Amino acid sequence: MELARQALVVDDAPEDTLLTVSVYRRRKVIRLALDGPHTAGRQGSHWYSEHQALARLLSQEAGVTVHSYVYDPQEYEEVLAFGSGQHVGGERLLYDEVELPECQDGEFDDAAFARMQDRWPLGHLAWVFGVERELLLQLHRMPGARLTLDGSMTPGEEPPLERLLRGVAA
Repeated sequence: MELARQALVVDDAPEDTLLTVSVYRRRKVIRLALDGPHTAGRQGSHWYSEHQALARLLSQEAGVTVHSYVYDPQEYEEVLAFGSGQHVGGERLLYDEVELPECQDGEFDDAAFARMQDRWPLGHLAWVFGVERELLLQLHRMPGARLTLDGSMTPGEEPPLERLLRGVAA
């Protein structure tokens, strides 16, 4: 939680920003997102592209590679990787630069398009995690929690993030 609070400061996010946590336990995929009005919709996609403090801080503190992704269904998808607090890789695909598969008999080839998407940044990240691309796109809709970052907690209470992540260790 402290890292999320630090990320708020580094990314100059509003103080009332929440931390949204979604967990796909079967493959141990965890989605952490700073959440507020500034992260909603297309504007939010662009905000996330430019504000990666949480991923950087987590990679440094935990000593693991943290993958961050941004998805704007009308414009682009992007995956960034951070290790030891540094940007170590990633890719951005602009949809208007993609050559769509040829139509056969006047019909769009949905299967060929799905195979193309598997090679795009989110498709590759899904392969790395051993999940379907669609699962990554739906993580924000999975049951989870929205946690306040103001530090308010009952003394002796287990921090909510630790409670959510119990048993998900790498």
